[in-house]
Amino acid sequence: MPSEPREDRTATSAGPPPAEVVTVGETMVMLCPPAGEPLEHAERVTVSVGGAESNVAGYLARLGHRATWVGRVGDDPFGRLVVRHVADTGVDVDLVVVDPAAPTGLYAKDPGPTATAVHYYRAGSAASRMDGDTLADPRLAGARVLHLSGITPALSASCRALVERAVTDRPLPGALVSFDVNHRARLWPAERAAPVLRDLADRSDLVFVGQDEAYALWGTSDPAAVRRLLPRPQAVVVKDGAVCATVLFRDAEPVVVPAPRVSVVEPVGAGDAFAAGYLAGLLRDLDPTRRLRLGHLVAAQALGSTGDDAPLPPWSWFERLLDGPWSPPDLTAARAEG
Repeated sequence: MPSEPREDRTATSAGPPPAEVVTVGETMVMLCPPAGEPLEHAERVTVSVGGAESNVAGYLARLGHRATWVGRVGDDPFGRLVVRHVADTGVDVDLVVVDPAAPTGLYAKDPGPTATAVHYYRAGSAASRMDGDTLADPRLAGARVLHLSGITPALSASCRALVERAVTDRPLPGALVSFDVNHRARLWPAERAAPVLRDLADRSDLVFVGQDEAYALWGTSDPAAVRRLLPRPQAVVVKDGAVCATVLFRDAEPVVVPAPRVSVVEPVGAGDAFAAGYLAGLLRDLDPTRRLRLGHLVAAQALGSTGDDAPLPPWSWFERLLDGPWSPPDLTAARAEG
């Protein structure tokens, strides 16, 4: 297991130590056919669980950090499956609300010859009923990071109010607000999402965005241009898939780290894994280069798995690659060595 970050707040008589990271958003049941088999021809599917924010929390927990996921599920078998699954990843789920009046969301993966399509069945879900008071619980106090995504404001007006309040009123005092743009075109078209996501991102402290997303939303894939569109955050991380990731600061020179070479089994979920790795590096006070490296390394594990929450190797594996030469590495060889 990885060692704890430098800052270690121990339990007191009032209860356990606070979460280091709080994430909030919708987590759904996922249906996935056998690898490479189109959904319409599948005679059986694997039932699993997936959600951007709980994925981030799960990876952080497996990296040794205290993570809490805040969400809302239906009072149904799917909701119980979601809560149990997220808890099994090591994430605190005590603040998840069970809604007796709305169902748990559902989505299905549909593998194709060039990409995997995702079909959502989440309209009117329990999670869509989250609102501006979702983060009001005093048990969330003391968190170092609040992680949000651009998926949540697309779910409903009340969910948009939740994210707007989170980035504006800062209900978790002292917490750095992390925002993954995570545009989902099936939830809202780019022309409607673009101004909302730009505003929410610009009011956050740390932003993650893919170059493809930036182009679809704001007409540019140039990291420096994206930074100019988002002048207020402390840092903006622009990801260029299998090529590289760049972090651009408000008051320091940009840092670029090439992506490692890795065989891709399933790309869905890699962005969440990258965000978790970067945030873990931030919590451990790693320098920007190592934060990006850790993001790449955790994302590589997700790329090699069909699930949204891939198992992780021991911390010693990450530590060796974080501190070693980066040319970039071929992670197939790295796995064989470790």
